[in-house]
Amino acid sequence: MKHHYFLPFFLVLFCATTVAAQTQIHARILDSTSQAPIPFATISFNNTSGVISNDVGQFQLQINKTISAKDSLYFSCLGYESKQFKVQTFQDSLIYLKPKSIELGEVMLFNKNYTVEEIIDKVEDNLDKNYAGTFSKSKLFFRTTYGSNILRKSVKIKASTIPEFNQELTDSILKDIPLHSSQYTEVLGEFYKNKLKTAEDTIIKLDIIKASELYDKNNEMTFEAYENKLNAILKKHVKRDSYFKIKSGWFGTKEDIDSSFFQDDSDKQSKAFLEAEKKKEADKKKDFLKYRKYGINSLEKSSFTDEDSSLNCIYKSNRYEFELLDYSFLNDQYVYKIAFKPKRSEDYKGVLYINTDDFAVIRIDFKNVKSLKTFNLFGVSLNVYKRQGSFIYTKNNTDSYSLKYAEIETANKVAIDRPFKIIEKNKHVKGRRKQNELSGDINFIATNYSKKEMVVFENNTITQTDFNTFKEKAKVEPIYLPAYDPEFWKGYNIIEPNKAIKEFKSIETAPEN
Repeated sequence: MKHHYFLPFFLVLFCATTVAAQTQIHARILDSTSQAPIPFATISFNNTSGVISNDVGQFQLQINKTISAKDSLYFSCLGYESKQFKVQTFQDSLIYLKPKSIELGEVMLFNKNYTVEEIIDKVEDNLDKNYAGTFSKSKLFFRTTYGSNILRKSVKIKASTIPEFNQELTDSILKDIPLHSSQYTEVLGEFYKNKLKTAEDTIIKLDIIKASELYDKNNEMTFEAYENKLNAILKKHVKRDSYFKIKSGWFGTKEDIDSSFFQDDSDKQSKAFLEAEKKKEADKKKDFLKYRKYGINSLEKSSFTDEDSSLNCIYKSNRYEFELLDYSFLNDQYVYKIAFKPKRSEDYKGVLYINTDDFAVIRIDFKNVKSLKTFNLFGVSLNVYKRQGSFIYTKNNTDSYSLKYAEIETANKVAIDRPFKIIEKNKHVKGRRKQNELSGDINFIATNYSKKEMVVFENNTITQTDFNTFKEKAKVEPIYLPAYDPEFWKGYNIIEPNKAIKEFKSIETAPEN
């Protein structure tokens, strides 16, 4: 942004008597009866572009224009009465929405008293019409959260013929492995989509406006330092042309040692190592656009609108039981509130909110009813025990529906409890080939979690020419942030960060002497 410090006197007076061209609004939305926060409420500016409140009802909205007396803010959410405020006079930090009850007389105004099975049939019959469109362009904000919590970390050394590979070294390494770690990636961009059945690399494009990565680089530095230390120990004790026999439980594998590991020129080796690390980091950054693009597309395809999605309560409705729970209210329209659960082997249960007028699903909340993946063999186990989320749809400029908000949370538990043995052998040594041995027990338990969130501020239909004409930027790199910075997204609409993100900060390390 250009700053003009010398302005004509009349322009200064004019600016002092008008509303600034950039307005940022922060507030929290609460239930007027229970005082509970209202998540996923829609906050729109003049009923066009807008944002969604986060899981504790908070939001921030950036308005990049001069505010006039005609401009309004609209607040709406399923089951609540909508509210409207004039932007010029809006100063509230708390917004209270009143629950909307539906009287029996209002229910009788519906065209027909359909059975729940008939409603679901009509939803499926109207899928193509309600979620129509071929080429689209969406301005969106996409956040991914990854984290892990180590519940147990133990390696007990039973025997070692290499003096440096002892319990003291093992304990020092384990001590420096953080019990909790997290990483956040945020992207603001414009997503181009072609819904025609063509090759995958021609159906989606992404123009990244701004992006950030929030994580602790000190963790990486710790592991790199230990890798160098372990390499030095191995180089001192392990012979050229050796190979390892690695045994754990019932299995054993053979692993040869790279001969370049024994080069005498340590400077050359260090340089090669650093170059390899730089290349790895460069490749990761070069693929940033690709991974975000397919992450957004994968999130969209996880919804019930995709025929191949595991959330198949509409396309394979015969596999589910449905129950009409109630009627709700959104933006002066009534919706059916219908619960679904699997009859037999499907993975999810949840609630559908279906427009009574056109039978469009405008919201779905879901969660798994069983573990989605389990593995347990010889002391190694995996349990994907959680996958839940929501999809919200709104009408676009073609009177069909497009995705407004998506959220999916997943979690798994990994455990290793088994003995291990590493034996160094060398076929060029006369006599006993066994050179060194390291044995012990591993006991490790960790939970990993991820969360993907996306809000679409604007969704427009475009032509095939528009789609084909747009060319992606060759190289897009995110900005690294060691701590949450409220100034980074100032002036942009995003999903209001939660408490964990706001409090994130890299662990400060003491400077090296």
